[in-house]
Amino acid sequence: MSAVYILGGEQTDFARNWAREGLEVFDVFKEVFEAAVKQADIAPGDIDVAHVGNFVGDLFNGQGLLGGFFAEVYPEMIGIPTSRHEAACASGSVALLAAMRDIEAGHYHLAAVLGIEQMRNVNGKTGAEYLGAATWKGHEATACDFPWPHQFDLLTQEYQKRYGINTEHLKTIGKINFSNGRANPKAQTREWVIPDEAFSDDDTLNPVIEGFVRKLDCGQITDGAACVILASESAAKAYAERTGQSLADLPRIKGWGHRSAPISLASKLAASRNSEFIFPHVAALARDVLKRGGFKHITDLDGLETHDCFTITEYMAIDHIGLTPPGESYRAVEEGRIAKDGDFPINASGGLIGLGHPVGATGVRMLLDCARQVTEQAGPQQIANARNMATFNLGGSTTTCASFIVGRDS
Repeated sequence: MSAVYILGGEQTDFARNWAREGLEVFDVFKEVFEAAVKQADIAPGDIDVAHVGNFVGDLFNGQGLLGGFFAEVYPEMIGIPTSRHEAACASGSVALLAAMRDIEAGHYHLAAVLGIEQMRNVNGKTGAEYLGAATWKGHEATACDFPWPHQFDLLTQEYQKRYGINTEHLKTIGKINFSNGRANPKAQTREWVIPDEAFSDDDTLNPVIEGFVRKLDCGQITDGAACVILASESAAKAYAERTGQSLADLPRIKGWGHRSAPISLASKLAASRNSEFIFPHVAALARDVLKRGGFKHITDLDGLETHDCFTITEYMAIDHIGLTPPGESYRAVEEGRIAKDGDFPINASGGLIGLGHPVGATGVRMLLDCARQVTEQAGPQQIANARNMATFNLGGSTTTCASFIVGRDS
C-alpha cells in the first residue's frame, strides 16, 4: 500500500447535547471541521477531496447529502469531490478507506474525513428504533424494545453456549472503560459518579436491559463528530518541511482491513458452527491488518481502540484479534492486560462506553486517538511508549468490520 499520513484532526466534546443548545447537525459539522483544519495547520483550499461517515442523519436529523456541508463551511472548497458513506457504526471507517483509496490511486493528495452523528434530539425509544435500521428489518429483533441490546445479548448467549462465560468479566470491562473515560476531557461520562457496587447484578443500580445485558454494559447514545486530515507521502513531506518536522515523526496508516458478513446475526452464527471463532471473518480481519502492517502478532502493537458498543463486543474482540485463544478472553481481563497500565491497553480513551458513541464518528475518532497515542499527544489517556496502535470498528452485528494500524517510523 502507498503511504497515507495523518496530519492532524479534532473531535467535539461528546458530553454536549446540541439540540438542547438550539443547534443542529450542521453546527456539529462546522465546529469539528474548523477545529481539525486549525489543529492540522492546513489551508482548507488545499483539500482535494472530502468524505463523510454518517449512519442515520436522514432519520435523526431529516438531513442527507452531508458532503455538501464542506463548502458551506469553507466556500473555497466549492468544486471539490465529496461523498457520504454508510456502514452503520463502521461508517466512519468506511469513509477513511475511501479517502485512502483516493490517495493511493494518486488522484488526490490531501483528504478530509469527517464522521458525525446527532442522536440526542429524540427520545430513547425513537432513537433505538432508528438505530435498529442496521438489523435486518422485519426479520430479526422484532420482539424487543431495544434491538441492539437484544442482539448482543444473543451474542453473550452464544459465548455461554460454546465456551461458558462469567459476566463478572464483562462488568470489569465496563468498569475499566468508565474509569478511562473519567480521565478524558471530552468524554460523555467524565463527570458521571458510578459507585463500585453498581458493577454488579443489582437490579436497582444496574438494571437489566435485555437478558445478560445490563445498563452499565452499554455504550452511550452520543452527539458528536471527529475529523482527520489525511495526506499522500508527497503532501506529507511538504507539510513536514513547512512545519519543521521530520516525515518519520508523522503518524501514518501502516495497515488496514475490511471484511463483511450477512446482515442477520442468525446467518453469521449458523455459518460459524464448525469454526473455532464465533465470527471467523473478524479473526480474518485481524490477520489482514497485521499482515498488511508488517506485524506478526497483535502483541507486536502497543494497544487497541476497539468497538465496545456493549461489553460483550470488547470481550469478543479480545479473542478474535488473537490476544487470547478463542473463548478465553476472560484471561486477559483477569490478568489486567487490557487496563491502561497493562501490557496491551484497550480503550484508553474510554471507548464507546466511557467516551461515547456518535455512530458515524466512531471509526474516525478511533483513528484520531491512535494518531495521538503514537505521537505522545494523548494527554491523560497516554499509553507509555506507544508507537503502533490498532483500531477495530464494526457495524451491525459485525456485518461490516474495519481495522487500521496507526504508527510512526521514528
